[in-house]
Amino acid sequence: MRKIFRNKYLAILIGAVMIAPVACDDSYLQIPITGALTESQLVSQSGLEKLLLGVYANLNGRGDWHGGATNWLWGSIRGGEANKGTNAGDFNSMNAVENYAVETTNSEVASKWAKSYEGISRANRLIALIPQVTDASDAVKARIEGEAKFLRGFYYFELKKTFSNAPYVDETMDLATGAAQVPNNQDLWPMIEADFMKAWTSLPETQGDVGRVNKWAAGAYLAKAYLYQGKWADAKTLFTQVVAGGQTTNGLKYALTPSFSALFRLAGENSAESVFAFQATGGAKNTNNANTEYAMAFPYNTLPGNCCGFFQPSFELASSYRVDAAGLPLYKDNSFRTGANEIKNDEGVASNAAFTPDAGLLDPRLDVTIGRRGIPFLDWGAHKGFDWIRDQTYAGPYSPKKYTYSSAESTSNDGSGWTPGYTAINFMMMRYSDVLLMLAEADIMTGDLEGGRALINQVRTRAANVAGWSKAADGVAYAANYKVGTYDAAFADAADALKALRFERKLELGMEGHRFFDVVRWGTADAELNAYIAYDGPKIPAHFIGVQFNVGKDELLPIPQHQIDLQTAAVLTQNPNY
Repeated sequence: MRKIFRNKYLAILIGAVMIAPVACDDSYLQIPITGALTESQLVSQSGLEKLLLGVYANLNGRGDWHGGATNWLWGSIRGGEANKGTNAGDFNSMNAVENYAVETTNSEVASKWAKSYEGISRANRLIALIPQVTDASDAVKARIEGEAKFLRGFYYFELKKTFSNAPYVDETMDLATGAAQVPNNQDLWPMIEADFMKAWTSLPETQGDVGRVNKWAAGAYLAKAYLYQGKWADAKTLFTQVVAGGQTTNGLKYALTPSFSALFRLAGENSAESVFAFQATGGAKNTNNANTEYAMAFPYNTLPGNCCGFFQPSFELASSYRVDAAGLPLYKDNSFRTGANEIKNDEGVASNAAFTPDAGLLDPRLDVTIGRRGIPFLDWGAHKGFDWIRDQTYAGPYSPKKYTYSSAESTSNDGSGWTPGYTAINFMMMRYSDVLLMLAEADIMTGDLEGGRALINQVRTRAANVAGWSKAADGVAYAANYKVGTYDAAFADAADALKALRFERKLELGMEGHRFFDVVRWGTADAELNAYIAYDGPKIPAHFIGVQFNVGKDELLPIPQHQIDLQTAAVLTQNPNY
């Protein structure tokens, strides 16, 4: 938690964005907007710094539930890790998104598009002003430009993942003269790479504010862009550099922290594992500066959250944490989905009825990721099951747990919202275990199966350190039937190695917004998501009527129809099959 995003900067930014030439013969009508800043007031080092904070501030969606970078709807719910939660009527614009039936007029799709471009607009406005500044050194201007271009690249990466075909607008375009008619026929990858490369080559290794991006985070995102394009050798080279020499903005050598659970707690913020995180604040009486996107993602009608019951983990994700006698996941034959291996749950069991949690062997990351009946829910006591779920028949028996605040952390929440769920816990858009697993993937894809195995085992070894995260992290004891083994024998072949790697990403990064984008880029979305539907569907059938992932369509969101309609000609081309 670092208070670098503040209310006054929003007013500054809004004023800056609204600056535009006024054509009028009556000069007496040319009266400056009250409260707006002129361009001359922003052309200074101080002005640039304040505008830059506005570019960062957009990362959490600025009060928009699904416009920011957590991707809990776009990456986790669409990826089969979670259901929307609550009940069928609540926030029903999300229903079509999770059921792969979204239309071009869906308001959530429009929000993701608009918030991504808002971040780009803020970055472009800042970049255009930099050459006019005379009171800042070249080094300072290079640093500000590097941060702004990283953030612009980040927002375009979000558009590329979700829409693919999105128009490219940079600081050279004068939108006030009609140049807004920009087609969406350009490949965004070269521009994304260029922005990340600028940040990689110009940013310092450490910064004065812990929430700022640094050289190493920029390098990690450039390598991720290579990975998404299948540039395996380039990705491997750059990820190797990041792993070998990378450090956080506050000067900590990148490393896996001993406590997996503590990563998602207030005290675990800005650790050696935090590569890039939104710096949420609490107590500032402005929910826009909190972890706003997760404010509804808590158990229903009880503390923590005292509200909504959204973002309920799926049966499929829960059962993925079953392990064999050696502590290894059941990835080879996907037998975690069979009745004998699925995690015991309390679907349909009243909270006042007897229930004994699953006694089989489990990966302990289950109980950091998912709240389940009878297991301590942080320091709030044992999860009560039925009474903590709004409608089990619609969304199942589980609650989200990562980034949920503990009772001890509740005093740091923002107090001005309608729910105490506006937390001060940072959201990590990239953490070091993600980097290790991406490097492992690049290793495997370039033929280094042993290198990939060693990296996967690093992540699994940390997961096995239950003593390092249970009581020490949350003040509670968890279940006793945990076991995590490492891959001690060589993988049989590259296909086996990839299966292990892909399943490890599911276990390690569950509920963090990555899953859908992973299965799409791997080309496994059809098999994985329709298998998830076939598994979860019979358990909550009312939720899955007619649901199917459609190849050639559902990999992307539609271009919002409103954006197409705004153009004076047929400028924007709709994505296939919408």
